[in-house]
Amino acid sequence: MDLNFDLHAKQRAVFKSPARFKVCAAGRRAGKSYLAAVTLLIEALKEKNRYGINLRGKEVWYVAPTYQQARDIIWLLLKDLGGWGTSSSIIQTIHENTSTMTLINGRTIKLKGSDRPDTLRGNSIAYVVLDEYAFMKPEVWDIIIGPAVTDTRGDALFIGTPSGKNHFYDLWLSGGQNKDPDWDSFHFNSLDNPLISADELDKARARMSEDAFRQEFEASFEAAGGGAFASEHFIYAEAPLSPGTTYIAVDPAGFGKGDGMVKSNLKRLDEHSIAVVEVGSEGWFIHDMVHGRWGVRETSLQIVKAAQRYKCAALGIEQGSLKNAIMPYLEDQMRRLNVYPRIEPLSHGGQKKTERILWALQGRFQNGKILMKADQPWNKWLTDQLLDFPNPLAHDDGPDSLAYIDQISTAIYDHGWVESSYEPLDILSGY
Repeated sequence: MDLNFDLHAKQRAVFKSPARFKVCAAGRRAGKSYLAAVTLLIEALKEKNRYGINLRGKEVWYVAPTYQQARDIIWLLLKDLGGWGTSSSIIQTIHENTSTMTLINGRTIKLKGSDRPDTLRGNSIAYVVLDEYAFMKPEVWDIIIGPAVTDTRGDALFIGTPSGKNHFYDLWLSGGQNKDPDWDSFHFNSLDNPLISADELDKARARMSEDAFRQEFEASFEAAGGGAFASEHFIYAEAPLSPGTTYIAVDPAGFGKGDGMVKSNLKRLDEHSIAVVEVGSEGWFIHDMVHGRWGVRETSLQIVKAAQRYKCAALGIEQGSLKNAIMPYLEDQMRRLNVYPRIEPLSHGGQKKTERILWALQGRFQNGKILMKADQPWNKWLTDQLLDFPNPLAHDDGPDSLAYIDQISTAIYDHGWVESSYEPLDILSGY
């Protein structure tokens, strides 16, 4: 069979890139499935890779969020491009029940679903396409598939439509900024496919929201991935509308062993988040959002420095093992800096995180009751996370700590005991 695949300019740029790992953000109908199918067939026909490693017995995979999606997206296309049923077919056999095809050189292409992680383990993979990677858990690559390509020094193509700034965005961004020649990033929208007419896109724009159109057809990471918050509700100011009381709420991330750094499988790791908010009669004013990936000592220092700078009425820390880990270091920093904020434990109160954040923040933002200090480096970090919320694959460190302000600012602090009645023994003296 004469392999003469017709790729448009953006597809060719991805195909010809010498990088081992390619990250491609593409709009709907931009030709990403066609590119994936062509790449799979050509990779499966190779006998050796660029390092001279024999690929016999090494599989080529196409992975979608679910197995059924994998079949729906690419199975018929693979058979068509491979010439199945024709005299010049490069496909030797097909097993429909397992979605496995063996090519004329004896190598196989298999379809997989990332929702069945047990089927992804224990294999040696020479090449893999992860389609709609934004809708997979990051562990699929980090823990399962990534290690499976190490012994073959295999390649991978991450491809799909964005879903806010989650782990797909992190990978795409690092691929574009990374000087490592093993990584490369690409972007093309639906109009880059010459088979898509501008009229059809205009019709789609007319019936869709602007955010939805930008995400689906323009492959924009800037479009909201969650939908709970809208950018028009973000208000910036130089100072609060009325004086109030300042509170600090801390959402600690995990601590690793040895270096004390945050432990996560995400490319962009979870961060500690410290929200500093002045609560007044006119609403909230966010003075600061201190965030970062620190060890336990640095975390305790950042908390005490925030309390020292803003002279908070109370400092709340999410209770649990992470609070217990921080407290000895926090007490040392307080004695060293002679700063003793009132520390209160924060609790989710039996609420799911999504419910707690929405309850505390959504109405306030919609009604203009939360102002953010203008021109701060943390503004974009916080608003990006709010726009992605409640996408379960996106980070929510900022919204989480900010939502705790609602709890700490409305808590009733008392001395822990109540005297129900008082009767003086002597009516003249009063006692």
